[in-house]
Amino acid sequence: MLLGTVLVLLLAGAAPASAHAALRGTDPDDGSVVKKAPRHVTLTFTESVGLLDDSFRVFGPDQRRVHTDEPTHADGRSDTARVGLPGKLAQGTYTVAWRVVSADSHPVSGAFTFSVGKPSATTGQIDTGPAEDPLTGGLHDAARYLAYLAAALLVGLAAFALLCRPADTSPLRRPLVAAWWTLLGSTVVLLLLRAPYETGTGPAGAFDASALGRTLAGRPGEALLARLVVLLLTAVFLMRLSRRRGSGERPAALAIGTALAAALALTWAAAEHASAGIQVPLAMTSSVLHLLATGVWLGGLVALLLTLRRPVGDDLAEVVPRFSRIAFASVTVLAVTGIYQSWRGLGSLSALTGTSYGRLLLAKLAGVAVLLLFAGYSRRWTRRIAAPAAVTRAAVHERVPQPVGAPAQPEESEGPQEPRESETPGASDEEPPVSDAGGDTRRLLRRSVLVEVAVAAVVLMITTVLTGTLPGRAQAEAAQKAPAGALPPTTQATVPFDTGKGSVTGRGTVQVTLDPARVGENGVQAVVYGSDTGLVVVPEVRITFSLPSRKVGPIDAELTDVGGYWGTNSVNLPLAGNWTMKTTVRVSDVDQVSVERKVRIAP
Repeated sequence: MLLGTVLVLLLAGAAPASAHAALRGTDPDDGSVVKKAPRHVTLTFTESVGLLDDSFRVFGPDQRRVHTDEPTHADGRSDTARVGLPGKLAQGTYTVAWRVVSADSHPVSGAFTFSVGKPSATTGQIDTGPAEDPLTGGLHDAARYLAYLAAALLVGLAAFALLCRPADTSPLRRPLVAAWWTLLGSTVVLLLLRAPYETGTGPAGAFDASALGRTLAGRPGEALLARLVVLLLTAVFLMRLSRRRGSGERPAALAIGTALAAALALTWAAAEHASAGIQVPLAMTSSVLHLLATGVWLGGLVALLLTLRRPVGDDLAEVVPRFSRIAFASVTVLAVTGIYQSWRGLGSLSALTGTSYGRLLLAKLAGVAVLLLFAGYSRRWTRRIAAPAAVTRAAVHERVPQPVGAPAQPEESEGPQEPRESETPGASDEEPPVSDAGGDTRRLLRRSVLVEVAVAAVVLMITTVLTGTLPGRAQAEAAQKAPAGALPPTTQATVPFDTGKGSVTGRGTVQVTLDPARVGENGVQAVVYGSDTGLVVVPEVRITFSLPSRKVGPIDAELTDVGGYWGTNSVNLPLAGNWTMKTTVRVSDVDQVSVERKVRIAP
């Protein structure tokens, strides 16, 4: 119940247009007025994008859809999208709704306006088409999580059987088969939902044969199809492995299993964040290693938990320490690749708290910290289980000297003998006996591993959402490279101010949050930071909004001091477009400064 609740909360908090590619600029500019009707509308993104049949929908001043050409890439550049317009456009305001697919497989959409000659006298609400179907998005996100979870279990269970070599692998067989079927089913669902997920339509579009054909021709579809092929090869490998038990075949099985696991992980790396942005080959390698280490650790924890539930386990003293060493190696790989991927995704330390990607990453790190805490407890119980085995091995190889002339013992031979059960070395007050593996120590280890599995599942949920969230580096790049008429991709703006005074409150920044940044009622919150980056109290903060292209404003937000920050929930912004937000900070009776910043109000 707890895991389900966390999953719902995380997926509900993910923005539908969260993707790697961010809009960098438009031609014509958003909210601009051009004297001559343009022949094309061109969008420029931070990364390469894929085009849909209905990537552009242009609506005229009469709110009717304008006939356009097929969408293409401008000048062959994959980071652009262009559509041709009719030769003659009437005077007035045009609305352009767009939707493309970023290189990491996530759709991204938006809308903007421009005017020919002069803006229309009045504008009504225009239905720009689907943005995101909630049912399709929910099913797609659930299938993605199940695919991640099933892949981790499949890799981890198989790795545990091959590397830890438990004497009885029967407890692992049903979970292994269930993981394979779950991954197969979730992959098929993702393949069918790909087309409606990209276009923002309902799940019924999954049964459109032509749409499925377009999906298979794109990179995300090719990656999912490759995953199905790898799964079929994995099934053949597992069936042959279950029939062959010779120790001499283990190296070959390890090599084949590693290759299949790497190929499976590559189907994710080739279609998500690692496939776009900077250092793509290194990023994809890091992503594959990260996914494999996650599977070996998380899936191995489940396998260990199932092994600990066996009624008998004489080999636990060997199996548990082996997994402990493998888990430590996996955590090391996760740490190295995780640091690199965090740097690549964030771009700066400020993005760690200033972006959704960074905050999700902090939540994931917190979960990993809890996971490592309980892993430490598990290692403690592991050492207690392993200690008697080490003493036993030492005793087996130790030759007990006999006094000269003493009669030989009939039950002993020339070589070392196995100790009797009643004479098991280590069965003293100093070390717990081997049988304790079935008692308190084994029970404590099982409980600790169970907590690890639960926390790991939550961490995997956060990871699923993280892979669908706009990285901080891409967000910053879009904001920095945007032309003057373009808009920041978020509703949060940092406004620097300087009154010319050298005091702590004389200069600093105002962090303004505009929610939801759409036509109609909006909430505004403003937090003032001094030059030392600490919160400061000022006599007044005033924010006004103007839309010069429509000669609207200034509209006073009428902020009030609500204790620690200034805010209001009743700012009515009636039109979409590029608004000018003017922030005035008064630090004394005579000292104040005003700073203007562009913000985007969506339809």
